[in-house]
Amino acid sequence: MTDDNGARGPALLGMHGISKSFFGVPVLNDVRLECFPGEIHAVMGENGAGKSTLMKILVGVHQPDAGRIELDGTPVRFHHPRQALAAGVSIVHQELNLLPDRTVAENIFLGREPRRRFTVDRTAMDRAATRLLATLRADDLISPRALVGRLPVAQQQLVEIARALSYAPRLLVLDEPTAALSPHEVDTLFERIRRLRADGLTVLYISHRLKEIFDLTDRITVLKDGRRVATVRTSEVDTRALVHLMVGRELDHYYPPRAAPERIGPVRLALRGAGAGPLHDIDLDLRAGEITGLAGLAGSGRTELARLLFGATRMTSGSVELDGRVRRLRSVRHAIRSGVGLLTEDRKTEGLVLQLSVRDNSLLAVRALGRRAVRRVGLGDLLDRVGLRGSTAREVRYLSGGNQQKVVLARWLATGARVLIFDEPTRGVDVGAKASIHELMRELADAGTAILMISSELPEVIGMADRIVVLREGTVAGELPAGASEAEIMLLATGEPDRRAAAVGATGAGGAA
Repeated sequence: MTDDNGARGPALLGMHGISKSFFGVPVLNDVRLECFPGEIHAVMGENGAGKSTLMKILVGVHQPDAGRIELDGTPVRFHHPRQALAAGVSIVHQELNLLPDRTVAENIFLGREPRRRFTVDRTAMDRAATRLLATLRADDLISPRALVGRLPVAQQQLVEIARALSYAPRLLVLDEPTAALSPHEVDTLFERIRRLRADGLTVLYISHRLKEIFDLTDRITVLKDGRRVATVRTSEVDTRALVHLMVGRELDHYYPPRAAPERIGPVRLALRGAGAGPLHDIDLDLRAGEITGLAGLAGSGRTELARLLFGATRMTSGSVELDGRVRRLRSVRHAIRSGVGLLTEDRKTEGLVLQLSVRDNSLLAVRALGRRAVRRVGLGDLLDRVGLRGSTAREVRYLSGGNQQKVVLARWLATGARVLIFDEPTRGVDVGAKASIHELMRELADAGTAILMISSELPEVIGMADRIVVLREGTVAGELPAGASEAEIMLLATGEPDRRAAAVGATGAGGAA
């Protein structure tokens, strides 16, 4: 593997010797990054490696302490993101930044609406929005007059990209654009990004998902501890080498060993004929010592099932048993007292109180068990167990995504929950933090906890699960053993086996006649 300095003509973007400190703490140190026209270039690294700070310097949110930025070989310095936009640099941030009660067109041209005399020219604005959506092959999917808040997340992501494209950029920065998308939606987005590249657009792509990096990008720049480790051609590295560059050590087993069959214990939680909202006739067993993977397409009911198990949604039919006893999980508090915990899909809006400290967030759930339970908690030991260091008085909003997730993990360890539901447990965290979370999940299972893991990353489901349950249209479509293939999971998730069976049945009936 060789360091690729991109010796293939003049670079569109050159960032040279970029350094930045906050309050005397170095965040970036002599970083170099070069991108070429028509290239999809990944920027990777663990949380805290400096990726976000480097991008904020590029678009003018922060000013570098040292170094220079060049566009087409000409030095530039942006003091405000609007200056970067005017120079042809657009960014789509990880967190959607749209107004839900405004139309698609109004969001795309917010503050830049075309005018006719003293009023907004809505016809011209809708036409311009349609042209931008057509660039993404989404004009037949999204109406410019649709309210953004009523669109699914995948379509909202396209609106964000359309807004970035409305500035006619030469360089587009995409920060974790697939965090809330299903595998099918990711594939569709990638097709659109490749078309943009074919039209000459340069893309800087930030993601923690290794499969995406190998599927989409041309080159990769790896940062570690604020320094550039290497820039390599994607075709010249494999997963093992890339992980080693990012974390500085070998991850011998990307996923921990599965549980031996004899280690799997009795059923901790059982659903029988459960239903609520879009869910119906759910039968599910979660066993002590076992990690059950839950897969399914967006809209299949995965998160709705997690909320039902946690008492956040009232069950309208069926029953639930905990350790062999029928229970009614009437509320979240009741679920916590019954030994059930949930790591929510969206940790920032549902899992954490960002203005509270690490300590207060870690003790939120155990307070439902009473003062004695709180006094019994050894917070230092809990935080050591999840690998979180630093002051417990620090507000969690200042932590990286991986460390925020560790705070949520510590919260449920404090309750001693016997059933834990992990909804997208590693979304938006780096490979090192992923490995730590995976190892802790396996340790919990080995200690007798029943775990339900929901993930839209099929390799994660396959790598972690001792058994895989697939949802389709609000009910269980089938169950697969450990190590099942992505194809087998997708066949169940899409209902393809049913269609094949129907075709075989029809053929058989015709032959019998």
